[in-house]
Formats: sequence, structure tokens, C-alpha cells
Amino acid sequence: MIDAVVQRPNYVPERQRAYQASHSPVYYRPPRSRLYLGAYFTLFGVGMCGTVYGIYQLAMGKPVRK
Repeated sequence: MIDAVVQRPNYVPERQRAYQASHSPVYYRPPRSRLYLGAYFTLFGVGMCGTVYGIYQLAMGKPVRK
């Protein structure tokens, strides 16, 4: 029963050679990395825009009523 977990081929050297042979940046080498980075930068950009908008609203304050 445990043989299926223990007696497995070692794929680490193959994957290590594939990573080291690639000339792209390290953060683009894993699979689906462009998707993860795109989502991260999108959320980061939206968060930064919200922060700048909030700071702008705080700096401008409420208009003075007469």
C-alpha cells in the first residue's frame, strides 16, 4: 500500500535542468507564473489606486458650507 508513495521515480533532476536551461527571469519559469503575477500586479494596482484616492479625499476634506 505504501509502495505507491515510496517507490516513485525521481523527477527533480529533469525539472532542475529545465529550470536552469531557461533564459527567462526566475519569476517567469514556473508554470502559470504569468497568471499569478498578472493577478498580483492587478490587485496591487487597484489597491494603490484606492490608497491614493483615499489620501486625496482626506487631504481635500469636505467643502465649507455657507
